Amino acid sequence: MSKIKVLLVDDEVELLQALSERLELRGFEVAVANCGEKALAILEGAEPDLMVLDLKMPGIDGMGVLRSTRQTCPKIQVIILTGHGSEKDREMAMRLGAFDYLQKPADIGELVSVLKRAAALES
Repeated sequence: MSKIKVLLVDDEVELLQALSERLELRGFEVAVANCGEKALAILEGAEPDLMVLDLKMPGIDGMGVLRSTRQTCPKIQVIILTGHGSEKDREMAMRLGAFDYLQKPADIGELVSVLKRAAALES
């Protein structure tokens, strides 16, 4: 069985590094993007199975990335992971097709569980 490919998108570089290491230790193949523009560029070249996406970022924000991803790569399951979201943001993200919506700081076990559930839908 091949590794589940996850794209982490967040403007907090330290969080990207820590989360990437933790997911790789759990057997995921991880790519990172520190802004929405980089995330969309990565999607043009290689399609991950899953995306973990922050909402509040400079440039193209998480909702913009989610909208674009739904149009160009509809099979990718997107999990929102944000520290600044509201109930209104959660409702909008779910309406736009997000698989789940988690608040930072998320427990790594909970995140891995959500990723595995999302990957099961993908296969």
